[in-house]
Amino acid sequence: MNQSRSILIIITGGTIGMMQDPFSGALKPFDFDKVLDYIPELKNFGYNLQSVSFNPLIDSSDISPEIWQDLAEIIESRYNEFDGFVILHGTDTMAYSASALSFMLENLSKPVIFTGAQLPIGALRTDGKENLITSIEIAAEKQNDIPVVPEVCIYFESKLYRGNRTTKVNAEHFNAFQSANYPYLAEAGVHMFYNREFILKRKQQESLLVYRHFNNQIAILKLFPGMNRDYMDSILNVKGLRAVILETYGSGNAPTEIWFLKRIEQAVAKGIIVLDVTQCSRGSVELGMYETSRHLLNAGVVSGYDITTEAATTKLMILLARDLDNTEIKKLLNTSLNGEITLPQ
Repeated sequence: MNQSRSILIIITGGTIGMMQDPFSGALKPFDFDKVLDYIPELKNFGYNLQSVSFNPLIDSSDISPEIWQDLAEIIESRYNEFDGFVILHGTDTMAYSASALSFMLENLSKPVIFTGAQLPIGALRTDGKENLITSIEIAAEKQNDIPVVPEVCIYFESKLYRGNRTTKVNAEHFNAFQSANYPYLAEAGVHMFYNREFILKRKQQESLLVYRHFNNQIAILKLFPGMNRDYMDSILNVKGLRAVILETYGSGNAPTEIWFLKRIEQAVAKGIIVLDVTQCSRGSVELGMYETSRHLLNAGVVSGYDITTEAATTKLMILLARDLDNTEIKKLLNTSLNGEITLPQ
């Protein structure tokens, strides 16, 4: 046990923070100050555990950039007090929130672990109990007084994933998330195994820098066979539109019809950034690999490589809010800022 380890638990809401009323059966938020009554095992850590709750608690479907700002500011204001942070969050938008925080918290050198549950922590078969216990253990883990996992992560069902590499893929089973294009960072079994070669290396002496602002003038255009031209026009002509995430087929492929290419070229000419992201859960965009993507490359479309839609969305929002021109933004989109993309060798 190590009394010197301090962990701040930030409760935004979600299933994990609910208890079932024994009389009505309804779910209601529980008082986290009494969490040791529900999970007495936490006492065995000997850590200094403190918590702060959003009031009111938020369903993850209502998560917004304003909530991300609040989360980042809580971490920033208490950064020097704690060795790590655990964020309890609903699962539906957890990958978006973890991606956003990964780009907001530049020079992060402490663990920020998102976790949640598919069943309320008060339910008999809850997955929330193990998720919370292990998240706290990971957030407190150090080697030579240096945090083992100094990045924004998601812990769920025995696996720790890089936050900006993660997508929710299952609404039914406990293994709700996957990181299709990047290995897990840790696995909890009889022993805790850390996949150290894949964990970000940080310079501990650099000060935390927080990007607070977002520009949500973006759109997601998912391609499908038979897509209506007016539908495409309605998206590309949104007033004030700054960027489009183009969800393409396979390795970045799209229709070669003249009407489609013309609209892409017009959008780029207007200064709209078009970021090509594959619809596939595994693999990467390789513009120019096939004829059906070479025309996008020639039109000025930016490759998203193997970035998730969640990471692409939040990365764009943050970059667009900075005082950068399009050339700089495109360069940063093709730069791995916090391990969110795998660049070709």
